[in-house]
Amino acid sequence: MTFLIETIRLGLSNLRLHLLRSFLTALGIIIGVSAVVTMVSIGEGSKQQALMQIERLGARNIIIRSQKPPQAQQQQGQQQSFTNKYGLTRSDFSVIEASFPDATSIVPLKEVGSQIIRGPKRKVSQTFGTTPEMRDVAQLRVARGRYLTQADIDQRAMVCVIGAEIAKEMFHLEDPLEETLRIDEKTFQVVGVLAPIGLSGGAGAALVGRDLNLDVHIPITTARATFGDMVVRRGSGSFQASEVEVAEIYVQSPNRERVLDDSEIMRRLLNVRHPDMEDIGLIVPYELLEEARRQALTWTVTLSAIAGISLLVGGIGIMNIMLANVTERTREIGIRRSLGATRRHIIWQFLVETGVLSMIGGLVGIAVGVGGSLLIGWVTPKLPSWPVIGKLVPPDVNAPIQVTPWSMIVAFTVASLTGLVFGLYPAMKASKQDPIVALRHD
Repeated sequence: MTFLIETIRLGLSNLRLHLLRSFLTALGIIIGVSAVVTMVSIGEGSKQQALMQIERLGARNIIIRSQKPPQAQQQQGQQQSFTNKYGLTRSDFSVIEASFPDATSIVPLKEVGSQIIRGPKRKVSQTFGTTPEMRDVAQLRVARGRYLTQADIDQRAMVCVIGAEIAKEMFHLEDPLEETLRIDEKTFQVVGVLAPIGLSGGAGAALVGRDLNLDVHIPITTARATFGDMVVRRGSGSFQASEVEVAEIYVQSPNRERVLDDSEIMRRLLNVRHPDMEDIGLIVPYELLEEARRQALTWTVTLSAIAGISLLVGGIGIMNIMLANVTERTREIGIRRSLGATRRHIIWQFLVETGVLSMIGGLVGIAVGVGGSLLIGWVTPKLPSWPVIGKLVPPDVNAPIQVTPWSMIVAFTVASLTGLVFGLYPAMKASKQDPIVALRHD
């Protein structure tokens, strides 16, 4: 123990004698470790954002959507006025209910209306008739008021629950609760406002084909009785009408283990009723979730490998400096050997110096990496729905990164081992110096 303490003390003394050289030697390690921590943090933040957006759709859900078949889209481009019938039907919904009796929930959505109107403000309608179960299946949160109830369904109530963006655009600086909103020529009372959904403009919005914050939900019985199955879209000099009985169906499996099996059964069932599934689409968030995890792992490994090159360069820098150090301190080595120091003592002296350099460089690199990650989080506050860096920043700050403890531990360990490995050769070379030749060295 005395030998080890004395060796460490001697190594630290030698490093203090040349502070600038010691810092420059450790700079490669500092840059490498900070690069690993920062790049892994950015990659982890991107992964978590993608996973949250997909999981927000419900990991146990299977979403069936009506969509325009290719021939209908060609017709739309060639004609200014047309009517087209496609997509899911109420008969499909009944068959799905019968085929999945143990499903937790099966919730239909019926698209209605062409415009949402309030005073002079008009917006293309994203109004859907649905049931109260939609709140739990789609993991919707009500910011104010309430969601649809069974009483609304039974009474065909003229009430609606609006998305966060609709509340912002149609009721700017006003309280939307108990106010009215027109959908085409029908007047509805606002009974609830949904909390913002982070899928807007992101991966989730691309999956469902719309910004969910612009949705308006009304009782499905009201939608059928008031609007029928025809959805009309009017533009400048054009008239387009679509007859869609059911816009979407959410099927929630009893557990995650059943999702993939249920989705395969669903595909076979729908393929029989809709050949080649041209007018319907199937979204399985759980499949997308697993794929996103695999891609995120590849992305993280790639980023870490790129940043790890900096550690390799830092290790080579340490070896070069220590080799020059051996030449510079040849006479010192000769004096120590002549006074009784063994080869083991010389090896340990140089290994302690490289080890201390790499460990200090690793600690400083971690601090720089975390600081750089925090800086990125502070200077990019406008990026939406990025996970916050644990408890390192206030919870109201959005940050496009997520610092992970494992990245710091791995970076520090690799940095320390890099210093020791690349310092071993100079230490061995120093220990092999002939004491007599070393004493004669100028």
